[in-house]
Amino acid sequence: MTNDAPIVEDELQAYVDGRLPEARRAAVDAYLARHPDVRERVALEMRQRASLRGQLDSKFAEPVPPRLWVANIQAARRATMTRRLKGVAAGVLLFAVGAGTGWLAADRPGAVSASAPLATTGVAQSANAAYRTFVVEVAHPVEVASAQQAHLLQWLSRRLGKPLVAPDLTPYGYTLMGGRLLPGDGSAAAQLMYDDASGKRLTLYVRAAEGSETAFRFQREGDAATFAWIDRGFGFAVTAPVAREELMPIAEAVYRTFGSVNSSK
Repeated sequence: MTNDAPIVEDELQAYVDGRLPEARRAAVDAYLARHPDVRERVALEMRQRASLRGQLDSKFAEPVPPRLWVANIQAARRATMTRRLKGVAAGVLLFAVGAGTGWLAADRPGAVSASAPLATTGVAQSANAAYRTFVVEVAHPVEVASAQQAHLLQWLSRRLGKPLVAPDLTPYGYTLMGGRLLPGDGSAAAQLMYDDASGKRLTLYVRAAEGSETAFRFQREGDAATFAWIDRGFGFAVTAPVAREELMPIAEAVYRTFGSVNSSK
């Protein structure tokens, strides 16, 4: 580009930014001398640029906060990944142990594994009874609706003596309807109810339970399938009118959710 070429907007911006080649500066200076309105605009932009740079210089001089250090970011990512892998591994182990000991009963009406521990059996039966009692309700299927989810979970957590969360089951097509307080085996129990787009309902039952039987137990009564397990002094059960193969990944997701809650404490 020769010095006789017309001045374009890109060159004016390069002039403001200090990026204009020296060979063109004289031509731009002459252009600005002939056009006072453009000269005034360019001068204003240069003042604004200088002011902005002055405001940011102090920020550039500040040390990078520890939360933004690359090493700390990488360590946090590794910790998150480790927790996730532990949850997945625990879920896989839980099912493997259950299958190996016969705690996963056959998918047939009234199937009950003979080797299933009594505590887990009791949780499964109580969950199934609560499911059949409330799943048919039209007007009052839950005591507190999902619109008051924070209140619901705080209330149930206080009564159970355990932090209760509502697992996100939307990947499986279920959304939270709400929940209720129930009598447990000498203590309080909680039931969270979900439904899908077709109106099919699923319940999560939680209560205190003695023992450390960290393996799933499956039972079917009529059209209702239940996966139950005991972990950290509490019994859990997921019940829905679906096949075992459909309910199993949902039970695993619930198990991982409560495992991550406890591991973060």
